[in-house]
Amino acid sequence: MTVDQHDEQVIQAWNAHRPYLIDLAFRMLGDVGAAEDVVQDAFARLLRARPGEIEDERGWLIVVTSRLCLDQIRSARSRRERPHDAGEIEFVAGAGAGAGAGARTGTRGQAPVGLQAPADPADRITLDDDVQLALLVMLQRLSPAERVVFVLHDIFGVPFDSVAETLGRPAATCRQLARRARQKIEAAQGAATVDVGAAEHRQVTEKFIAACASGDLDGLLEVLAPDVWGDFDSGPDGPRIGVVRGADRVARNLMFHLGSGMTLVTHPVAGQPALLGFTGHTLSVVLILTVKAGRIQAMHGIGDPRKLGLLSAQLG
Repeated sequence: MTVDQHDEQVIQAWNAHRPYLIDLAFRMLGDVGAAEDVVQDAFARLLRARPGEIEDERGWLIVVTSRLCLDQIRSARSRRERPHDAGEIEFVAGAGAGAGAGARTGTRGQAPVGLQAPADPADRITLDDDVQLALLVMLQRLSPAERVVFVLHDIFGVPFDSVAETLGRPAATCRQLARRARQKIEAAQGAATVDVGAAEHRQVTEKFIAACASGDLDGLLEVLAPDVWGDFDSGPDGPRIGVVRGADRVARNLMFHLGSGMTLVTHPVAGQPALLGFTGHTLSVVLILTVKAGRIQAMHGIGDPRKLGLLSAQLG
């Protein structure tokens, strides 16, 4: 493989995998800017790899992104001068992964330098003022290693063997970390359950994000039910927007509002699958989804500045 072919392959990987990796990093870090920086760093390392050296680029990028996130979580804990958590585990990054906290290149959101529900809308899910981004808050209570294992395995469905490669520890240790993370989350919820690892939701939201990021209208239509409907809460001072019905109309509205300059990540809100849309580092919209039979049946958009401000404060 020539250098030019390698660069072209990295460009293709950037277009194909960046939305997924930002979503993954956001789940671990809870900060969209930090997530974008980490993914930028991972692709810069991929660009520096020798042509033909990496066979599974997606798997390699997941490992490197996860390790960089783990470094950031540990560094943040160190800066806050918290006592060392006995649940943390150390690892030595593999020579190919380059997981140290190296310098970042390029501009956030751009390629690395050198690379060019309910059937009745009245029954929709609403966001009350006292809603909590429960899972995100709970993840902050886990040790760095627990958080990485939980996000990789329980949320993104990465096998324990691959998680073990990321952390540099046996799969059995990773299973123990995941079990401990679940116990902490269940205890924090008062034994309530949050369906954070539903494979159906994961697959649907991943396809949704990829389609919006690439402007793929046909790909978006694949995850929308034919009779899907959507509405939008712009707040008392915002424009009045009625219910939009039908897959084509909903998809085109989504492409117009989400397809340019917005970063989408997933996070359950009030126990429901949801997408957070960021413009730069500002939370611009929340989409709460109703998913059945592998397709989105309904969506409720939230753009009320007061409610978004509350959620942004919780994320912060």
